[in-house]
Amino acid sequence: MQLSSNWTKPALLIGLTGMTAFVILGGKVLRPRLGLVEAEIRVEAGEIADIASAVPRDDAAVIDAEGAVILPGIVDIHGDAFERQILPRPQARFPLDVAFMETDRQLAANGITTAYHGITVSWEPGLRGLASAEEIVATLDALDGRLACDHRLHIRWETFAHREMEAVAGWLGRRRKPLLAFNDHTTPSLNGTRKATKIKTSADRAAVTAEEYGQLLEEAAGRGHAVKEAIGRMAQIARTNGVAMLSHDDMTAEERGFYRGLGAGIAEFPMTEEAIASAEEAGDPIVLGAPNVVRGGSHNGALDATSAVLAGRCTILASDYYYPALLHAAFRLAAIGQLGLDEAWSLVSLNPAQACGLNDRGSLDIGKRADIVIVSAPSGELPAVRTTIVGGRVAFDAPVQSRIPRD
Repeated sequence: MQLSSNWTKPALLIGLTGMTAFVILGGKVLRPRLGLVEAEIRVEAGEIADIASAVPRDDAAVIDAEGAVILPGIVDIHGDAFERQILPRPQARFPLDVAFMETDRQLAANGITTAYHGITVSWEPGLRGLASAEEIVATLDALDGRLACDHRLHIRWETFAHREMEAVAGWLGRRRKPLLAFNDHTTPSLNGTRKATKIKTSADRAAVTAEEYGQLLEEAAGRGHAVKEAIGRMAQIARTNGVAMLSHDDMTAEERGFYRGLGAGIAEFPMTEEAIASAEEAGDPIVLGAPNVVRGGSHNGALDATSAVLAGRCTILASDYYYPALLHAAFRLAAIGQLGLDEAWSLVSLNPAQACGLNDRGSLDIGKRADIVIVSAPSGELPAVRTTIVGGRVAFDAPVQSRIPRD
């Protein structure tokens, strides 16, 4: 391919120099309902200005996508891996600005342009306590403008955390709308269905002994009579603020129906055949884990995500605890042969964007936000992100040597 004299290499220069117009040439573009097509994309002022007929102008730089596929940026609806950036070991907490900046790099390198970080607000102290959540939110706000990717909150509110409700309700009015997930890890802990290893992990994360954690759990149990009313009040606040809601780890059709009736239309990690069937019948977006697909099954005996996707019973994949899984899960599903790349990629881009109410992204269409990932995927090789563009600015550009296919 013959490049114009305006070709900019590395592409990261576009991000650093503040160029507002550039063209992506030479790759195959993933278009809705069309699949991969030979096309060129022109970006202006952070948006996709033209597709197919884009012609470089004197003021436009050029990004070479020769031999690559050009895809909409990944939207991660649920990522817990951020917690491990803060607390990689129970007693080893790292500064939050360090955690956010490092996470930002990992997101961009894996093609994730929009990330909803799972921030748990529980009655526990420590990492999942209110004080920690407040610090995380404050740090994210302080870093506004310094992070390359679009970082948002996925507020995982523990339904027994009633004293924390006021703070959570305040976050639901944020300009960058968060998500609200209804979590109940308290009831399984009280009735003995939550594994002892999970409770031990919770105690370590809260920086208390198992005995102290047990005492806190008993205190939480005393609020059980008020849980249903509290859920209703929180859902009302979320609806007023136009916040998308999810129910987490549904066990029964009744549970899924209860949350659906409150406006929590997204089923996140349904745990049983009964729960996923209820969500499927109602047409609810169903979220399962991308690591489940990449590993060939769940690490904890949950529903098999690959089978669910191929049966049309999973519409969204989330990174859950491993950011690279989204990229690899989509390409793995496409390689199986039962899904086209357009269908597989929708699981990590268009479908989560729509479920979250982000109608400005998720597909490569004129007028959409320029969240774009350029991926090299030679036959028989693992897919590798070459360039990630967020809002028209290059957030990641792989070294030239990493772009050369192996013999």
